[in-house]
Amino acid sequence: DVATGYDLVPDPNGLLDLPEGFTYTMHSPAGEVMSDGLRVPYSHDGMACFPVEGDPDRCILVRNHEVDYDEAGEGPFAGGQASEEILARAYDIGADGNPLPGGTTTLLFNLRTREVERSHLSLAGTLRNCSGGMTPWGTWLTCEETLDNPGSYAQKHHGYVFEVPAMEQGLAEPVALTAMGRFRREATATDPRTSIVYQTEDEDASLIYRFLPDVPGQLSAGGRLQVLSIKGQPQADTRNWAGNVSFAEGESLDVEWLDIDDVESPNGDLAQRGHALGAAYFARGEGMCFAVEQTGNAVYFACTSGGAAECGQIWKYVPSEFEGTDGEAGAPGQLVLHYESPAASEMDMCDNIVGAPWGDLIICEDCDNPPRVRGVSPDGRVYPIAQNVDPGRAEFAGACFSPDGETLFVNMQGPHVTFAIRGPWAQIIRA
Repeated sequence: DVATGYDLVPDPNGLLDLPEGFTYTMHSPAGEVMSDGLRVPYSHDGMACFPVEGDPDRCILVRNHEVDYDEAGEGPFAGGQASEEILARAYDIGADGNPLPGGTTTLLFNLRTREVERSHLSLAGTLRNCSGGMTPWGTWLTCEETLDNPGSYAQKHHGYVFEVPAMEQGLAEPVALTAMGRFRREATATDPRTSIVYQTEDEDASLIYRFLPDVPGQLSAGGRLQVLSIKGQPQADTRNWAGNVSFAEGESLDVEWLDIDDVESPNGDLAQRGHALGAAYFARGEGMCFAVEQTGNAVYFACTSGGAAECGQIWKYVPSEFEGTDGEAGAPGQLVLHYESPAASEMDMCDNIVGAPWGDLIICEDCDNPPRVRGVSPDGRVYPIAQNVDPGRAEFAGACFSPDGETLFVNMQGPHVTFAIRGPWAQIIRA
């Protein structure tokens, strides 16, 4: 059971309220000079934590930066010119002659001293890198939340996934994984058993996608993109908006996956075409994670504005035992509305999501109220972990745990910093 009857302690620094006994440290703020001489970009967003083999005291953080084409002053090259080496390793070059200002940074973090020991730009020349997801083979999939086309500020199409190896100390090869589709991306979750990648889309009427790689663990080798449809309910609307409450918490729905073509979508209409095929609409699919549970493995994803109160939904997808094969037609995967917020006071605009070591979900809010980091138990009870008390009320993002489960890392988009939170986690959980 989860303890919910405690208050957060006001932070004397006016940044981050936490439960009694918890502390935080702040790391890698925007504008700080990194080990490679470049500046930390603004808008820290999705993030993942990777173990360092043979070194339990250290971990690797790979972090997105949701910087757009007109925010070059908030990017890694602010006030300077990128080197020829960086230009050669960038996906796209802007009108100012520098790589476009989005991308990822990578940090080597010492869990014992609670210090960043090394940091560098790890992907250059992308736009609005929002969320993504880690893979079982040690990479971070970073997603562009945009459909920008070549024009006055970009030379290439955007809206793709890029793969960033966590352990590399330089810039990743900027390969757009075009077979995984082009849309306003948010997050991914990869099943370690099959290498299937599930994907969310941040639109009011969005789809859930899955990518079946031709070669497990090698996404750049191509594959097949599909969209989620509810069996027997083609073109279903799961949003429960405007009095049309069609889906109840706990109801289990059979799923079928539909092939979709023209996945690079030059017209930016992948969701509309998928819905016409029979795919279900979701309300702003955002955070997504793969969770290993006692009752079986599952993919969880947040729909930020879903539900009758439009305060958010959390969906659970349980893959078929024959996932991605012909056998799943007879034993389909199951979709369940795991949680729907009844009001902003309980959960407001759930965004990034990650599984906790104790089996709950950790949710980052993105809302106009003071945003919070919340826990959600398997039976749908909600409890507080942190609250942003900064007047800017910037969103939380990128929640992830250290390999030992003792540190929760989370980003705040204002003051554009990464927090490392530690404390007696057992105090907020009853045995």
